[in-house]
Amino acid sequence: MARYKRYCKTLELEPDPEKIAGYKRLHARGNTWPEITAGMKAVGIVDMEIYIAGTTLFMIMDTIADFNHDEAMSRLAGMERQSEWEKTVSVFQKTSPDASAKDKWRLLERIYKLDEQRDERAENGYLEDRPA
Repeated sequence: MARYKRYCKTLELEPDPEKIAGYKRLHARGNTWPEITAGMKAVGIVDMEIYIAGTTLFMIMDTIADFNHDEAMSRLAGMERQSEWEKTVSVFQKTSPDASAKDKWRLLERIYKLDEQRDERAENGYLEDRPA
């Protein structure tokens, strides 16, 4: 049984170098709001990384093994300062200020993994083994 689930997501930033720099500053070590980090951990997100290439953000989100993405994102949206955070970061993103994280970030489907030959299926953005 899996020890965790991994979700990969993308989101587009506004094509403005100042906004991109502002988004990076907001996510620099020590600048994210503690309530946001605490909320993510409370819903079962155990680790998260965000990468950038041009205006495209790529997120890797590792969660507890029994994580339900839709339920967790709905819970997260109602947590302390979450809507304020989403409005703050929306200035940099190609999105609505009223959109939740679930609405903004697009789940990706993994189509390849090195040395993995098992028959698998993607479900809700997460790739799981198919029973033999």
